[in-house]
Amino acid sequence: MKRILIAFLLMLNAGVLSAQKAHILTTEKLSKYVNYFNSIDDEAVKNYVPNAQSLEWLSQNIPLFDCPDSAIQKVYYYRWWSVRKHLKQTPDGFIFTEFITKANHAGKHNAISSGLGHHIYEGRWLLNQQYINDYINFWLYVDPAWKVQRFHAFSSWIDDAVYNRYLVNKDKAFIEKNLLTLNADYRKWELEKMNPDNTFWQYDVRDAMEESISGGRKEKNVRPTINSYMYGNAKALSAMAALCNNDTLKRKYDKKAAFLRDFVNDKLWDDTASFYKVQYEKGGLCDAREAIGFIPWYFNLPKDKAKYANQWKSLTDPAGFNAPWGITTAERRHPLFRTHGSGHGCEWDGAVWPFATSQTLKGLSNLLNYYKNQDGMSKQVFYNEVHKYAMSHQMNGKIYLGEYQDEKTGEWLKGDNPRSKFYNHSTFADIIISDLVGLKPRPDNKLEINPLLPQNQWDWFCLDKVLYHGKILTILWDKTGEKYGKGKGFRVFADGKEIAKSNQLEKIKAKI
Repeated sequence: MKRILIAFLLMLNAGVLSAQKAHILTTEKLSKYVNYFNSIDDEAVKNYVPNAQSLEWLSQNIPLFDCPDSAIQKVYYYRWWSVRKHLKQTPDGFIFTEFITKANHAGKHNAISSGLGHHIYEGRWLLNQQYINDYINFWLYVDPAWKVQRFHAFSSWIDDAVYNRYLVNKDKAFIEKNLLTLNADYRKWELEKMNPDNTFWQYDVRDAMEESISGGRKEKNVRPTINSYMYGNAKALSAMAALCNNDTLKRKYDKKAAFLRDFVNDKLWDDTASFYKVQYEKGGLCDAREAIGFIPWYFNLPKDKAKYANQWKSLTDPAGFNAPWGITTAERRHPLFRTHGSGHGCEWDGAVWPFATSQTLKGLSNLLNYYKNQDGMSKQVFYNEVHKYAMSHQMNGKIYLGEYQDEKTGEWLKGDNPRSKFYNHSTFADIIISDLVGLKPRPDNKLEINPLLPQNQWDWFCLDKVLYHGKILTILWDKTGEKYGKGKGFRVFADGKEIAKSNQLEKIKAKI
């Protein structure tokens, strides 16, 4: 394993060095943002990379991004700056925390698994993948051997996230090393949370979504969350089994995925409400539409039919999920909206949670990328929601990230709680890279980019220093050719060499 890591680092260094002169963007803007973020931070907690070293670490590890939307660009760098705060070096390797301070329900090293899928999706874009390698290994091997295990304290889409990271870094050896462990972990979920009919149940609190309209801390409901996660996990395990030439395992997970897809579409779908819903332990569907009904699209689970796409009209409906400060976690028209707590606990009965917002945005991106039936959704809708999400990162006039917000005022409902600062429980950078800019990771040697930026929204943008399939990518749009001096249009470079271009901001493919 050590030889593999050394070889990978040598390859990375060689690739970075060969492409350094070809970079379009400098770290000038990053430096200005980092200096500002550092200046407003009391740095109550210092982990592996303190503020004083944050610029150096970020310069070495993150893709650079430039765009005319100042809110999106600022939050892009802020979120990376915040992620860096959660990186801890432990005797068991590197991990990422969820809360910056000690949490009572955390496991070893203050680790919590509820945001694991988000952490891997975000972290797959770091140039140094040792951090994510160690972090995945922690949950697969260290936590299960610890005196109090926390991995299964929360639902997880780890297999899906691990495979989607592979699509970026093509580290087949990591998949081969961990496939059977991931298989055993899936089986453990079946033993713990599978019903006799092969569906999955979960308490809402173990979905990290407590005090919901549909759920309860002791109610074993069949939820779109865990059933979609396990579908995504099964699909990913099938793909990883094929990668490792394990036909038996591939067939096994193909069957599991097919069953869960049919179940969610047939049994958790409410034709009258046009929505995926929670099925109660006692039977019947909940009468509330909740944001968890959008999660099936995160994994491309719904069939491409108009009746399923019809669900998305609720996203832009002010009586549905459209609120001034973001996407609510329950429909605003429901009589039990925002009734389940004080407003300062942890309620998923309507308030805006970045965790759910980033899941919903990924689902909307998939709808726009892979479905013909889109029910009026568009690139403009996607952009508007991403912009609104970026604008929500504020408190008292300063940039801020907390747990969850009042949908009308933007108040962070935990206040300026030390545990809630820099809450690492969602994604943002991945949404910019893979969805708004549109870099769609693939298992083959083709590069696919499908920007979800509306025509004429921006005259320019650049995503630079992206490590993908061992190459350093630069993706830029320059309407006039004057911003970056590389010519007009949409252009893609790999290690400084132009590999694709178009006069329009449109879907583009190239060999890499």
